[in-house]
Amino acid sequence: MRDHGGHAGVADSCRPITDILTRVGDKWSVMVVMLLGNGTKRFNEMRRLIGGISQRMLTLTLRGLERDGLVTRTVFPTVPPRVDYALTDLGRSLLIPISALGAWAYGHRDAIDAARLAFDARSDAGATPGS
Repeated sequence: MRDHGGHAGVADSCRPITDILTRVGDKWSVMVVMLLGNGTKRFNEMRRLIGGISQRMLTLTLRGLERDGLVTRTVFPTVPPRVDYALTDLGRSLLIPISALGAWAYGHRDAIDAARLAFDARSDAGATPGS
């Protein structure tokens, strides 16, 4: 790999964190983390508050976040069983960068929308990628 101003091996050094960024960067994980940032929630409460997420996708998202140490799952021996989800300290530490990314996206949404419209107009006019 070539050295681009001291960045030799950047792709290689990024590989170990790719799976983490994939987890914390998907839309459902971001929504769950932000929602749990407001306090402990139960599964159905989260599903209701996060519009459009299926039961299966919420289950997979919560399991992934739990596996990565970002969320805790607490089962209470009641009838019916009660299960609470909460952020761990590690999960709470993710709120700051996610909030910063959200603020950036919100602040640049008009420019991004304009870029998308311009790109789509070029694509609709028959331009080929890379030209």
